[in-house]
Amino acid sequence: MSFIENILFLSRKGTQKLLLLISELIVRIKLNYMKQSDLKYSCLIAVLYFGMNVNAQTTPQDTVPKEQKIEEVVMIGYGSAKKRDLTGSIAKVSGSDVADKPNANAAASLQGKVAGLAVVNSGQPGSTPDIRIRGTVSRYNSRPLYVVDGIWSDNMDFVNSNDIESIEVLKDASSLAIFGVRGANGVIIVTTKRAKTGKPTINFSSSLGTKFLTGKPELTNAAEFRSLYDRNRANQGLAPYSYYNVFNADTDWIDAITNNGATIIKNDLSFSSSTEKNKTYFGIGHLEEQGIINNELLKRFNVNFNNEFSFSKNFKVGFSVNGSYTNNPRLQSYASSLVAVPIVQPFNNQVGLYNQLPIGLGDAQVGNPLLSVDYLNGTQLSKTYRILANAFAEVKFWNDFTFRTNYMVDFGMTRARGYNPVTKLYVGETGGTTNAFGGRQLTSVYQNSTDNIITQQEYLLTWNKNFGGHSITATAGYTVYDEKFEQMTGSVTQKAGDQNAIPWNKRFWYLDTYPFGDPATRTANSSEYDDGASISYLARVLYNYKGKYIFNASFRRDGSATFAADNPNQYQNFWALGAAWDLGKEEFMNNSFFSSLKLKGSYGQLGNRFSPYRYPNYPGYVSGANAVFANVGFQKDLYPGYVLAWQNSPDLKWEVITSYEAGFEASAFNNRLSVEGVYYNKRTKDLLNYVTGVQNYFRNSGEIENKGIEGSVSWRDKIGSDFSYSIGGNITTYNNKVISVFEPGYRIFDGNSVTEAGYPIGYFYGYVVEGVYQTNADVLLSPTSTLGTYGPGDLKFKDLNGDGKIDDKDRTIIGNPTPDFTYALNLNLNYKNWSLGIDVQGVYGNEVLRNWGNGSTFAQFNYRKDRLAAWNGPGTSNWEPIINDGNNYNTNNVSNYMIEDGSYVRLRNIQLGYNFNPSVAKSIGLSSLKLYLNAQNLVTWRNNSGFTPEAGGTPTQFGVDNGGYPLPIITTMGVNVTF
Repeated sequence: MSFIENILFLSRKGTQKLLLLISELIVRIKLNYMKQSDLKYSCLIAVLYFGMNVNAQTTPQDTVPKEQKIEEVVMIGYGSAKKRDLTGSIAKVSGSDVADKPNANAAASLQGKVAGLAVVNSGQPGSTPDIRIRGTVSRYNSRPLYVVDGIWSDNMDFVNSNDIESIEVLKDASSLAIFGVRGANGVIIVTTKRAKTGKPTINFSSSLGTKFLTGKPELTNAAEFRSLYDRNRANQGLAPYSYYNVFNADTDWIDAITNNGATIIKNDLSFSSSTEKNKTYFGIGHLEEQGIINNELLKRFNVNFNNEFSFSKNFKVGFSVNGSYTNNPRLQSYASSLVAVPIVQPFNNQVGLYNQLPIGLGDAQVGNPLLSVDYLNGTQLSKTYRILANAFAEVKFWNDFTFRTNYMVDFGMTRARGYNPVTKLYVGETGGTTNAFGGRQLTSVYQNSTDNIITQQEYLLTWNKNFGGHSITATAGYTVYDEKFEQMTGSVTQKAGDQNAIPWNKRFWYLDTYPFGDPATRTANSSEYDDGASISYLARVLYNYKGKYIFNASFRRDGSATFAADNPNQYQNFWALGAAWDLGKEEFMNNSFFSSLKLKGSYGQLGNRFSPYRYPNYPGYVSGANAVFANVGFQKDLYPGYVLAWQNSPDLKWEVITSYEAGFEASAFNNRLSVEGVYYNKRTKDLLNYVTGVQNYFRNSGEIENKGIEGSVSWRDKIGSDFSYSIGGNITTYNNKVISVFEPGYRIFDGNSVTEAGYPIGYFYGYVVEGVYQTNADVLLSPTSTLGTYGPGDLKFKDLNGDGKIDDKDRTIIGNPTPDFTYALNLNLNYKNWSLGIDVQGVYGNEVLRNWGNGSTFAQFNYRKDRLAAWNGPGTSNWEPIINDGNNYNTNNVSNYMIEDGSYVRLRNIQLGYNFNPSVAKSIGLSSLKLYLNAQNLVTWRNNSGFTPEAGGTPTQFGVDNGGYPLPIITTMGVNVTF
């Protein structure tokens, strides 16, 4: 076995065995140095046996900020700076705030931590949160740029949370302009741990968590379904359903596929050592996370190794490697369980087959949910490898100058293959069988391979000078960025005949499977792109006078081969200016209760390089009209024609976001109180629009504005020598508006979401319900609808334009997926060795489009329990329409009947911890030891009918509840240990 395979094999045996081995090792080390009672060692082994988690914390310290704590250093891109010397909005989250949370992706733990940072989470293993910083600024991309140890990336999924030293969130123009065309959506800088000065340390940690389903939608049971379904049939003039004697079960399909008690296990081990010449950090981590749906399992192994060697005080070199290996889960969904009828038993024990859903009641459209979850378990093999490497050299000269060069590479590789089996379903109506999976007759296999490589080079010169109260840090640089992508996919089907079925054995799951595969069915496709070299020139100046008057300036010139060489906009400039005044250092503030008071503001232009096609200046060819030509023998041949995919626009340019903010930072009452507030405005101009029609083409046109207010406040204090506490919170308002798109009246449709001038981006579009038709007289007295056949019991839509009829011109905005504001509260209590932390976060003012449980004319689905109150005669309901799925009037015409409140308040985290006294830890050979219990997503107060009100998506379609995936309750226990 390879080293990685040995680690994974060990982990599969369970975290307890691994912890016992470590415990035994600790005991043996201790026995060589000191004699202790057997009781102490037994207690140590017992503690380690339960599980551990990294980042051991020391005994609680005084939480009242001292003056030196204000000297917070933050990462700013191409360097670091003291936060007091900056004019922008940069929020710092400590690695310890995310390390002990039960999230495979550390980005999920940022929810509620930073004002202006909106995080939409999913409970699916390995999922990437939908993160937006200060709103949605573009049509095609809303993700921030992630910078992991200097390397640019679209995500941070691969980073082990235990290896994170800090996370900085950059939000305003003065901090983002240095990133040029990638800065518009904000930047999240992730810095992994480095060795700190002091003695060598070993950190071992493990945590064990369990998941439980919460927010379960209310659906009808078998008796309720029978009642509603027969009413449905009666409303269509049909007799009651005649197969209830065959389908007499009462199945809860959600429960049938749910894995309550699913586990998440995390083990981490790190070593750090620092001398005058050399600093070394090495960490390994292993994660196993089960999904809340059966047979979902994510496995990930991480390695983080960095080293820095100083040849002298003026010259040093170093490198870092951050690698991950992920065994990807076969992801499932609750979508089919939400609509499968409850009268069917999942499995027929008498015949040993899964049951087909009743004919016409979801047999073709839904399928048996348990069949997909259980029977197909193990039919997908997918592995992802990711390596980020960075090598640097730094030299200082002439006292004030520093030159640094960085060479970086990000290599990602995914290899996947899978099996499509054939099996039978039992058909209850006939007593016979049929083939499952849409009648699949032949087995097949598939393979795909994806490679992505990013290379970066940076050459940076920094001048740092202090003189006469003046402080200047100036940086100039040159960077090169290149990205390449390759993908190959293929499949093959078995030869005809049962004897040629491809075996259910992964040894045969390849395109050249022999002798089973039929060469005539083998397909292969490939795609690749090379973003081309982009080069950039950058400069930044940080200046302050006596720490009171602060000025920041940034500039970046980006050039990209994505645009043609003759395009005058192949190079674009981005810049920002920022200024601040620290009144707290003025003499007239000496007797004030303010410890500090800084007024700040910034203004600049950022770039957004994203478009639906990677080369907007280089249109490819697509099939067009065919032509017939006669050859020499006068035989007519058909020749295919090809046309440009879009008309070239030679002067295209990247989107430009003009951003400004104004605000303050203050602390008072001996730094016990900290307050920050800022008004921000981001206006995107020259949207890169892809316009479709008779001629497709790109055009720079349109504007989007995002503006709002961010505020945060915290109070820290200590009462006596044993008790300290802190309480804080943040709030962010959002006001998103599309100023223009392409031309007046032009709408961009994305499903049931629309982007249009004068409205928020991606708003929900449909009809406004003003009640339910109660009688035929009510129908006759109301405006005539042209939307389909309707009558008493159907939804009554509002005639918005007053023309006396209901048609598509009466559609309007029926919901906004962008919230009015988000907020968070946190409380931390420390009493002697005990600590208690509580985090609450919430969202207010947004709507969610319910895209399930609305009925269907294609098949009969289960009902939401709300449908028990459906109209069943005059006066019975003025909101829930008639049960009549034979008529698509209420189903196909999207209306605010399908809109739900997306606001919620969630008890995001609560953690109780105990830090052992240093003397106790030392007596058993430890530097520190902490036990803790954590509960995540414990309670959510909400108004929607789905699992969760959280629903991410694309910039122009988000907030749509497709049934999705719940956010489970996760309870965790762990221990932090440092040697």
